Amino acid sequence: MPRSPLTQRRLAIFRAHSRGYWSMWIFLALFIVTLFAEFIANDRPLVVRYDNHWYFPVVKDYSEDDFDKSLMPLGADFTDPELRKLIEAKGWMIWPAIPFSYATISKNLPVPAPAPPSWSNLLGTDDQARDVLARVIYGFRISVLFGFTLTILSSVIGIAAGAVQGFYGGLTDLLFQRFIEIWGGMPQLFLLIILSSIITPNFWILLAFLLLFSWMGLTGLVRAEFLRGRNLDYVRAARALGVSDGAVMWRHILPNAMVATLTFLPFTLSGSVTILASLDFLGFGLPPGSPSLGELVSQGKNNLQAPWLSITAFVVLGGVLTLLIFIGEAVRDAFDPRRTAP
Repeated sequence: MPRSPLTQRRLAIFRAHSRGYWSMWIFLALFIVTLFAEFIANDRPLVVRYDNHWYFPVVKDYSEDDFDKSLMPLGADFTDPELRKLIEAKGWMIWPAIPFSYATISKNLPVPAPAPPSWSNLLGTDDQARDVLARVIYGFRISVLFGFTLTILSSVIGIAAGAVQGFYGGLTDLLFQRFIEIWGGMPQLFLLIILSSIITPNFWILLAFLLLFSWMGLTGLVRAEFLRGRNLDYVRAARALGVSDGAVMWRHILPNAMVATLTFLPFTLSGSVTILASLDFLGFGLPPGSPSLGELVSQGKNNLQAPWLSITAFVVLGGVLTLLIFIGEAVRDAFDPRRTAP
């Protein structure tokens, strides 16, 4: 499908912004790699060949009696030396590049946890003897997935609310604005503390709670675009011809409003990642033990004698936010009508 000259100009400007362009590819590469975290960092083998049978522990649970009927029907612990000796006597195993999951306890450490970086634990361990690199991989994935989900859902709700406000105006706009002012003044952190004292927050509960407030970020921008667009000649002509309000909003005004809205999405995504990390740092985020960048920051604060924890947290979290900001700058320039293609 041929691209319009406007789309070609925007893509050319985006590519010319080398910092943002390469940041996008680096971020996508990291995200795609971490999507397959179980195949990169896991305490289960990828493939087991035992007694002429194939096993795939990374995608299926096995018990010990699947390998030897004399053993107990318990979940197979492939890090157990006895089980490994049994399997290797009649077969072989292929392990992931990092033989630790985010909750795996590193055994036989040369020093008490947190242990410094070594060949076994490239980024060291935290104060519970868990491999930091494995937790970074899983934590990056859950942080970005949370940020993407929150950004998409909040954008959809915020754009719809702003569109209704701006298109109808009058009393609808007035009442909606007063509601946003009241709702936006609610003490979110105090409400989250109350919520966490009643139930244990998880991924979806945190997402639903933050969605109650985050949708207001784009509402004002979309409202302004619809207030301006509803009085344009082609919109008034469409309404005079009997086109429904929904069709006018969707086909004629929303595409123009989305130009300004899209430039804010990378910044909204970085804010969503920061919110989750902040809540995890304060202890009101994901359940204890979950891989989290915010929990890694907390580990660094609580273990000043282990500088690799704070350095890793700073580099990873700062690097993610920097990449997203650079991408946002490139998108902003691409949609700026004053910019010219190189």
